[in-house]
Amino acid sequence: MPALFYHVTQSPLEAVVETLLTRALGQGWRVELRGVQAERMAWFDQKLWLGPEDGFLPHGLAGGAHDDLQPVLLTTAPRPEGRQAVMSIDGAAVAPDEVVDLERAWILFNGLDPAAVQHAREQWRALTGAGVSAQYWNEEGGHWMKKAES
Repeated sequence: MPALFYHVTQSPLEAVVETLLTRALGQGWRVELRGVQAERMAWFDQKLWLGPEDGFLPHGLAGGAHDDLQPVLLTTAPRPEGRQAVMSIDGAAVAPDEVVDLERAWILFNGLDPAAVQHAREQWRALTGAGVSAQYWNEEGGHWMKKAES
């Protein structure tokens, strides 16, 4: 499966995360939501708990007693064992060898932040250079459009 790069420019990142997580759980996948700062992952944990009851996304922060049972595990360290999907936010690393074993890998980045865009370009080159197929999706007029594929 290709690594899917999402250039987020119009929607709040958390809305994109929630939409993709909902779809992934609908597929029966267990997902790792991987960030780079513990505080940010704690913020996502609170955000997901405060969502509407009918749209609740079962999840937990890494380091708990039941990490292996969490449908969505929020973490800052790679822990893809037993997961079918990984979602990288805020520039979290995704290694080529882990992508090939997944049903899905998403790399979401803030398209309004030049440093985030540059980092995503570096991730694209690293993954595609290692033979991983990738797709680049851009937000246009409230819709996602595939702009490139490698």
